[in-house]
Amino acid sequence: MNLNQVTLPVDDMAAAVAFYLKLGFIQIVEGDRYTRFECPEGDSTFSLILADPPSQPGGVIVYFEHRHLDHWVEELQAKGIVFEQLPQDQTYLWREAVLKDPAGNTLKLYWAGENRHNPPWRVERRG
Repeated sequence: MNLNQVTLPVDDMAAAVAFYLKLGFIQIVEGDRYTRFECPEGDSTFSLILADPPSQPGGVIVYFEHRHLDHWVEELQAKGIVFEQLPQDQTYLWREAVLKDPAGNTLKLYWAGENRHNPPWRVERRG
């Protein structure tokens, strides 16, 4: 089993597309109501859907991993991206920066390295 994609609701497709292109994602599907992106590394994708009625920001948090997180955040700040939290080391051994997209969806840009899959408190595989 593999996760195919995550779809985020947006209320302004043009603003959302411009935002995610500025973050460095690659647009592979374009439409008035649905758009899809590839991540610049790996084979993950995510999409945007025009919410009708407009979405309310909620509990969804999307994480995008980058080995050179601090440098990436500096590059994005130079492009005008505003962060709610600059990169900080977390108690769960990830380094994270936090921002919102134009629709209010929370994004966490992070680097976890080996701790992503193998934190010190990992349990034995089940299932």
